[in-house]
Amino acid sequence: MIARDRVSKLTANLVLLGIGVLFVLPLLWVLFASINRTAGLRVEFPTDATLGNFKAVLNTDTTYRPVLNGIVLCGGSALLTMICAVLAAYPLSRFKSKFNRPFLLTVLFCTGLPITAVMVPVYGLFVQLNLVDTIGGTIMFMATSSLPFAIWLTKTFMDGVPISLEEAAWVDGAGNMQALRRIVLPLMWPGIAVVLIFTFIGMWGNFFVPFMLLLSPERLPASVSIFTFFGQYGEPNYGQLAAYSLIYTFPVLLLYLLLSRKLGGAFALGGAIKG
Repeated sequence: MIARDRVSKLTANLVLLGIGVLFVLPLLWVLFASINRTAGLRVEFPTDATLGNFKAVLNTDTTYRPVLNGIVLCGGSALLTMICAVLAAYPLSRFKSKFNRPFLLTVLFCTGLPITAVMVPVYGLFVQLNLVDTIGGTIMFMATSSLPFAIWLTKTFMDGVPISLEEAAWVDGAGNMQALRRIVLPLMWPGIAVVLIFTFIGMWGNFFVPFMLLLSPERLPASVSIFTFFGQYGEPNYGQLAAYSLIYTFPVLLLYLLLSRKLGGAFALGGAIKG
């Protein structure tokens, strides 16, 4: 029996190790290729390390402007999504109605709806409203497409805040919006940080929407610029592509570092309710 348990644990560890190697190898390729003067598709330690790949891509047209465009698009969309998600999740979490369940099921259906299924009518609508090739229009659509998932997550975190805290605020004369702003939101900052990070990451890697709605090269974000990077040189320069990929990940890592202190532990509700 003991031998069988050891074999099972060893097998499970070997399978997990194999899966881990499959994830690590692409990351090692990006790291090694970014400083390799003659990088190819093979994972190999650079014998002649250089920073020339970073110098080649660090310019306005290739990196600076697309990254800034991406920050504006994804940051604006994530902020708009977060505001709408909080306002939509609050009544769903706090007020019981026979329409709550149908609405949540509709939101769940929208979560699984592929973006390609609605892109054609959306593009036609944008043409009629003169919103094609506009940053504002793209921000609104990206926020709309991310809203169902954000509502579900936000409601889940908001349910963890006791309604008795708001009732005490109502007794003291606070309105619903005051209770939301001063009681609920401060207590669910870890949840807001999680939703914001997930939303931003999903938008940051979104290629299809900005590629369809933005036509001017100077408005394209980094997620589309990396695609044009392939076609710009015919045969891709793998070293420069790897260097660009590392730079492309910095905004997401920076956002996580800025919000990571909000993710520690559960809601600090201890002592908030007096006996």
